[in-house]
Amino acid sequence: MSKNIEKKLPIPAQIKKEYPLSEKILTIKKDRDEQIRKIFTGEDNRFLLIIGPCSADIQESVLEYTGRLAAVQDRVGDRILLIPRIYTNKPRTTGQGYKGMLHQPDPEKRPDLLAGIIAIRQLHTRVIEETGLTSADEMLYPENYRYLDDILSYVAIGARSVEDQQHRMTVSGMDVPAGMKNPTSGDLSVMFNSVQAAQSRHNFLYRGWDVYTDGNDLAHVILRGAVNKHGQSIPNYHYEDLMLLLHMYGKRGLKNPAAIIDTNHSNSNKQYKEQIRISQEVMHSRRCNDEIREMVKGLMIESYLVGGAQKIGEGEHVYGQSITDPCLGWEDSEQLIYQIYESLRQ
Repeated sequence: MSKNIEKKLPIPAQIKKEYPLSEKILTIKKDRDEQIRKIFTGEDNRFLLIIGPCSADIQESVLEYTGRLAAVQDRVGDRILLIPRIYTNKPRTTGQGYKGMLHQPDPEKRPDLLAGIIAIRQLHTRVIEETGLTSADEMLYPENYRYLDDILSYVAIGARSVEDQQHRMTVSGMDVPAGMKNPTSGDLSVMFNSVQAAQSRHNFLYRGWDVYTDGNDLAHVILRGAVNKHGQSIPNYHYEDLMLLLHMYGKRGLKNPAAIIDTNHSNSNKQYKEQIRISQEVMHSRRCNDEIREMVKGLMIESYLVGGAQKIGEGEHVYGQSITDPCLGWEDSEQLIYQIYESLRQ
């Protein structure tokens, strides 16, 4: 085993000391967290859009994207709160392929986890400093969350991680909203079990420490569609699915019942332009039913500067185009945000 160990990585406290946050950033983070909390508790009726690339790859293109989002936020802030989706570590179904900026700060070079830890902390920090927005990331590795826990305003637990006990218990110690996706099988009871576990108190082993948590009352569900035994996508964003979600929440007695609808992945069968239609349908369902409107707090949308996707190392790199799943381009994304904004007037 020792032959496979490359180097000892700094603990989170060391990285935070080396790359500290300014008072400006701390103030922005505190204010944004409070605004987002109030949306999940129902004190603020604004709508959330967690929007951004499938994977954050090149810092400059991600920062250009979030800068454009910030300009839109100024125009829609009375009805919508935008959370940049900046996912820096990516699950891979087969274990192959680009695993995100955490592993490869430069997608064209070999993995370097230390450089990756520093790069993702710097990226999230720059987003706050340069745009005034705080971001969302996926917690692929629970033991690494502490490198970013003072920066993130939203955390997602993916479909392949949601059944894992360590993920659930780590979420129970967070003080920001955490969305638990339905598993790839589509079993909603698994997702609800995960939310229940995350909202509960725990005592467990974390990074070599004996830790206690109080539970996260902002843990909630994310619907992302499912896959059947034949590999066919089964969407779960329709009105009937949302009514079932309401029923299941009613039986569980969980705190702050809330749902985010992922418009891509198995809901769109990765047909990225379908996200526009899916968003519009979810907004229509909210208008048809007051209980659905109260429960569905927002959408998760995959979007980047250039629509579609590209493969690493195949021809010239297209600046601002996804190197993982295909995303909406900026023009479509901006238009969709304004469409959602107008629909919230009704």
